[in-house]
Amino acid sequence: MTALKEYQRLECTGLWRDAADGQRVEVIVSFGDATLVISDVRSVRALTHWSLPAIIRLNPGQRPARFAPAEDSGEELEIDDAAMIDALAKTHRLIEARRPHPGRLRTGIVAALFAGLAGLGFFWLPAALVRHTAAALPPANRLDIGTAALAELTRLTGQPCQSPEGLSALALLGLRTLGPEALLYVVPDGVDRSLALPGGIVLLSRALVETADSPEIVAGDVLAAAASADADDPLLPILTHAGFMANARLLTTGALPQDALRGYGEKRLSAGTLRAPDAPLLARFAKAGLSSAPYAWAIDPGGETVLGLIEADPFRGKPAPPPVLTDTEWVALQGICAN
Repeated sequence: MTALKEYQRLECTGLWRDAADGQRVEVIVSFGDATLVISDVRSVRALTHWSLPAIIRLNPGQRPARFAPAEDSGEELEIDDAAMIDALAKTHRLIEARRPHPGRLRTGIVAALFAGLAGLGFFWLPAALVRHTAAALPPANRLDIGTAALAELTRLTGQPCQSPEGLSALALLGLRTLGPEALLYVVPDGVDRSLALPGGIVLLSRALVETADSPEIVAGDVLAAAASADADDPLLPILTHAGFMANARLLTTGALPQDALRGYGEKRLSAGTLRAPDAPLLARFAKAGLSSAPYAWAIDPGGETVLGLIEADPFRGKPAPPPVLTDTEWVALQGICAN
């Protein structure tokens, strides 16, 4: 499964029991080929393999996380490692996005779309089709397209960095900034500032991560990318690039043609990212419980172009918010591309 390449070297310890009345034992948890491998901590012998598509989270949103290999299974695995929990969540969403959903988009959407466009001229149709397609897509399809766009971009940026300690810190950064649905990746090259893709995917610049004075600056850059995506849906340029026939196929089958995004990476990286308006960006800072001033001063040391972010800082005149990462976690994040 290509979705798992990022996690091939990721492992952690956990507590596993083989039956409902069994005793919990410490184990090593790692990714196999479409499975989660649970191994003896001493002998490293595999005790069991869980099918990734079948794994269920027993206590969503709680820590430590508890998993089972299937409904009504006596087996249970408890994990407290943030990177592994985040990896399992990402993998689950990717698998769900790639499941076939026959007819999901067909009923009503196509009829409503073409009924609404029937009386309009031919030259208006492609732009309208893109907008209507974007509005009609459910989250799973957005994530699927975002993942395809990520694959196209990483041909140019290099594969996402993946030191285990760095991934753990990155997961915590994502949780603080965008919540449990965040899909953050640090890429080695080609990205100056964080870049948002459909499905909650955000690419971070290695250079920014390694040179920023604090994790609050990197967190602010993630929030800025998300706010920019709120204002300008990143799905629209992808669908525009794919073209009329690909959009029509997406509406009728729920999937883009395999080669629809060829060449998108070059176009996206050369386009840059527009700065989000201050008001929605400040709202994201407030929701994340973060001060906007460190990010503002980082992008404009003179302060002239970011005066709104400085003066309307949610924490101006208030006690400083909790740090985004501990010093140890920040060092780990800055070294995520070291290996």
